[in-house]
Amino acid sequence: MKALPGDAHIGEVTLAVANLDRSLAFYTDVVGLVILWQDSGVAALGAAEGRPSLVRLQEQVGAVARPRGSSGLYHIAIRVPSRAALGRSLRRLAERRWPLTGASDHLVSEALYLDDPDGLGLEVYRDRPREHWRVSDGEVEMATEPLDLDSVAAERGAGGAWSGVEPETNIGHVHLHVPDLGSAEALYCGALGFTPTLRRYPGALFVAAGGYHHHVGLNVWAGPGAPPPPPAAVGLRAFTVEAKTLDSRTVVDAATEVAITVRPVA
Repeated sequence: MKALPGDAHIGEVTLAVANLDRSLAFYTDVVGLVILWQDSGVAALGAAEGRPSLVRLQEQVGAVARPRGSSGLYHIAIRVPSRAALGRSLRRLAERRWPLTGASDHLVSEALYLDDPDGLGLEVYRDRPREHWRVSDGEVEMATEPLDLDSVAAERGAGGAWSGVEPETNIGHVHLHVPDLGSAEALYCGALGFTPTLRRYPGALFVAAGGYHHHVGLNVWAGPGAPPPPPAAVGLRAFTVEAKTLDSRTVVDAATEVAITVRPVA
């Protein structure tokens, strides 16, 4: 399979949720996205009016929680453009008393972790400049170290009035529980064209296009052979991979029941 072009990136993620109004309140008031359009049981959210859709929410009739030990979503990752923007997000979470589930320095990035109202994992992060990333034996060095939250909150510009995320905010990556890393690599690299960027992280594989640290994270932390969640479970239903020169096609990851659409974008 030909490698994805260097400008390939994650475009829009589609989440099945139990209650659309509840989720909209969270993703707008707490996270800071704006509603681009809303129809019966479906809504699209972006960083600002006139910007692309980043998160599509679909209300799932008869929704159930994703069972522990099943494959599927680990988290979606919203990337903000600066450390000051990350600090503003951190301050907003504190203001709304929304609990963090984690906060990590990954060497290439600084990240906040939380769950949405359905318990779906969400990461809000900022990248360090690429020239500060370290590469060893052809792999991007990443780790999970404690994040200095006080420093992030005190970053110059973080204390400004909250007006939502900045227009440059996008989806940086998606991270999935999968039953087997070898099969996942065959799909995401062999069929879709991503390139492995890190294999040494325990129980995980990270893949990307264009030398990014990762556009897709894959792990077996839910257990080897983890089965797909039931059809009515909340979680990730689809995401897009976009670049200027791509031909449109859709691949379904049968192990997670997630549809990946590759498509051109202006």
